[in-house]
Amino acid sequence: MRDHTLANLVFDDDGFFEAHPQIAVRTVRGSASYDSGQGELVVHGDVDFTTYLNALGIGKWRRYANVGGVCLRLELCGDEATVYGTCLRPGSGEIERVSAPLAHIEASDEWHVANVSIPVPEGAHIVSFALVSEGEVRLKGGSWYTQVNETAVNEVRIAIATTTFRKEAYVTRNIEAIRTELFGGSDEAHDKFHLFVVDNGRTLDAEALSDNNVTVIPNPNVGGSGGFARGMMAAQDANCTHVLLMDDDVRVFPESFKRTYNLLRLANARYAQAFIEGGMLNMEDPNILFEDVATVKRDGMYYSVNRSVPIDTVEGMGAVEATDVELPRVYGAWWYCCIPTSVVRSKGLPLPLFVRCDDVEYGLRCGATIMTMNGICVWHECFEGRFKGSVDSYQLTRNFLIMAACDDLDKSIVRAFMMRFRRTFHIFLRSMNYDTCDLMLDGLSDYLKGPSFIAEVDGEKLLMKNGKKNEQLVDVEELDPQIVGAAKPDHRYLGAERDRGMLLKTLEMLPHDRHVLPDALLAKEPAPMYFSRGAYPACKTMRRSVLVAYDKTGTKANIRTMDRERWARLRERMHVLMAEYRKRNNEVVTEYRNAMPYLTSREFWDDYLERRKDA
Repeated sequence: MRDHTLANLVFDDDGFFEAHPQIAVRTVRGSASYDSGQGELVVHGDVDFTTYLNALGIGKWRRYANVGGVCLRLELCGDEATVYGTCLRPGSGEIERVSAPLAHIEASDEWHVANVSIPVPEGAHIVSFALVSEGEVRLKGGSWYTQVNETAVNEVRIAIATTTFRKEAYVTRNIEAIRTELFGGSDEAHDKFHLFVVDNGRTLDAEALSDNNVTVIPNPNVGGSGGFARGMMAAQDANCTHVLLMDDDVRVFPESFKRTYNLLRLANARYAQAFIEGGMLNMEDPNILFEDVATVKRDGMYYSVNRSVPIDTVEGMGAVEATDVELPRVYGAWWYCCIPTSVVRSKGLPLPLFVRCDDVEYGLRCGATIMTMNGICVWHECFEGRFKGSVDSYQLTRNFLIMAACDDLDKSIVRAFMMRFRRTFHIFLRSMNYDTCDLMLDGLSDYLKGPSFIAEVDGEKLLMKNGKKNEQLVDVEELDPQIVGAAKPDHRYLGAERDRGMLLKTLEMLPHDRHVLPDALLAKEPAPMYFSRGAYPACKTMRRSVLVAYDKTGTKANIRTMDRERWARLRERMHVLMAEYRKRNNEVVTEYRNAMPYLTSREFWDDYLERRKDA
């Protein structure tokens, strides 16, 4: 038998947790402060470590891996202290403390290691500990570990593949963090990784940034799907057992890589081919879990399994660990997704979708089983308020339908998606967002061109062309002051959805299209609205021929003016395209399904990247 580390305790991340310390430590009846100069946590009184970053999700560990009893190793010095065991049960919002002390630690001015066996009460899905002292105790480090038979440990080597496009500041910071905290460490995992940075922008100094542990790969701009395909290919060429796909615009948490490695080393046969998905926490609000795993439901929409959860609360942390993520049509977004290379070999590389739906399609194609774990995560910029028609309308429409065709998605789901497509089109149309409507129709039109289109099109040039149709929001000071002054934003309706009563919802469902009204019935005063949804609330915006579309801050906007001729052309184009879709879709689906084995092959991607390298 041998000791096997499960997770290391984390006390600080360059002050990033300072505003939300209960991500790492709870100090209800004590205090804890991090001495960055010494790299030590200074503890007084009663301090609890039942937190998102430092508790052990024992329920998941025993489900996913060969784990029996667990122990805690603490490196500390200072006054006399007592260690108590803690636990959390599903559905409980209270941390339970084991009544009897688990260990008494004698006072010492010298650093020493204390090993404590942590009991797992029946029904507990999270275990942790509390440290109680009458004086001062200093913690240099600590870890959770278990004892395993050497024959039960898997061989694991992980390629971290991050795709970047002109995000030099993010990427170089992440390279240095990984180089220092992962490759520069002395633990077992430090030499079991290689970082591949796929540089779609070709703006990084590949020679200066590369070394024995890091390889920067200049790549044509073939989008996220092409960049991650290149990373998967590099992982296979390096004989890695897993490839960890990661966005460029994230703040990495190096301990996540170690926990991913430790979990894969002990994964049991049932989860040998499973993905590991890291939680995405908001960069702006580091205590909020934006999403971990998501699923495509029968209404054709994407749903986060855990969404906007405050993981610095006991209830939030407990709920995330208790939630079952093994659901139908589940996928993990590629801000942090670890995939066995054996799956890549059997299921193929990503489809050439450039951006949007590539990770969704891959999860559905693989029929992924996904593991999640507290403390395996990244911090990512918030998506709210980043709507772009070129991505969120064109790419979403085209790529969802391609995914549905290639992966034989249930026809009822596709029908629900198309019903939502038509409804969304008319909502945008009546809110005078003509360019976004155009982009939606472009997406449907390009889908109907079949697989030869995505195999040949220059995705970068296409995205730039479509980007010219994105609504251009500018500082309100640059707009007509008379119009803006008469349409001040109501911040209750900007950004997040606002709960509306049944009467208001019913009114908004009515086909109140201002374009069918004669000029005599239109109000002259402009009205404010949020730019990326319809003209809500309808009671405030109906009958207006001029709308001011604001961003969520209310500081940027665009003035929309009614255009009856364009409205009529868009309606006619929608009618023609839907007729073509109904007539030809079965034929197009067959074309995509037949083409998918080639479009996801190494042969295709080698040729595709070669053709794009001089672009």
